[in-house]
Amino acid sequence: MSQKGDGLSESLEVPPQPSPAKTPAEFTAALRALRVWSGLTYRQLEGKAAARADTLPASTIATTLGRVTLPRERFVDAFTRACGLSDEEVQKWLEARRRVATTEPAAPGGDPDDKPDRPLTDVPVPVPVPRWRRAVGLLGAFGIGVAGTLGAGSLFSNGSTHTAFPEVPVSGLRMLAVGSWAHIHPARTPALCLTEGRDRTGRYQTAIVAQRTCEKAVQPRVFLEPLGKNIVQIQWHHPKYGIGCLTVLAEGPGQNLLEPRDDCADDNQAQQFRLERYGPPDTARFRIRPVAAGQCLSLRDQNTGEGAEIVQGRCSGAADQDFLIKLIPPA
Repeated sequence: MSQKGDGLSESLEVPPQPSPAKTPAEFTAALRALRVWSGLTYRQLEGKAAARADTLPASTIATTLGRVTLPRERFVDAFTRACGLSDEEVQKWLEARRRVATTEPAAPGGDPDDKPDRPLTDVPVPVPVPRWRRAVGLLGAFGIGVAGTLGAGSLFSNGSTHTAFPEVPVSGLRMLAVGSWAHIHPARTPALCLTEGRDRTGRYQTAIVAQRTCEKAVQPRVFLEPLGKNIVQIQWHHPKYGIGCLTVLAEGPGQNLLEPRDDCADDNQAQQFRLERYGPPDTARFRIRPVAAGQCLSLRDQNTGEGAEIVQGRCSGAADQDFLIKLIPPA
């Protein structure tokens, strides 16, 4: 193309770059420059996104670009593609967004008995890729109708729940206000990690959460995103399927299992987990309680073997409902 839609000349053929951005405000300013470069109106961007099966209302774009807080990763992905960037260019913006998010200084103060968690392993930050596949036949899950009833702003922008975090989003963890990478281990089997597995009964065919040796748990990577005090969204970042949010299945053959879904939404209670500190104060041990049902995650049938599925069930106080969470400092 020799000319942008708003009359910009060939001298601006190269799109603005996100690399100079060091703060959320600078990153958002770069997105605004990209919008000007594209020459597209908000309505035109909405149409471009719709053509790619992305939901990006004009009002959401205007609101997000008018803020100085860091936009959600899903917004950046959809917006930059709508602006006409290639896959390679989109990845640069996503990498820059992750860099800004993970280099913001941690909030001062916090619980007096908080101690830094040592990383389980030194895993490099992955390059985000297109979104996780949407599971088929899961409209009966807790999130039924979510895509049609949620405000699009909650999917793409930092709403009110993301602008007033407590100094310590989760008691007992030195988590960044924007979230942190982590490994989650069943306390009974600390050599194993929560990662991608399969329903060993064969009744449910798509990826679910299970415990496996940590060497096999390098991908997907786990990211904990705070939604409120002690409440997080557990994201999986997969090199092939992209970002998926762990979702508790309410019915059907996968009932009570957890599955990664690409329809992440901050107000979908099936994707919200309360982390309750448990055990000695010098250990990052937690009960993980799905908000929708108020129950507890545990090992299915208290099985400690590799491949055992993670399920929700009645909070019994049993040892298999105790999890260790180790944060991984940003690379």
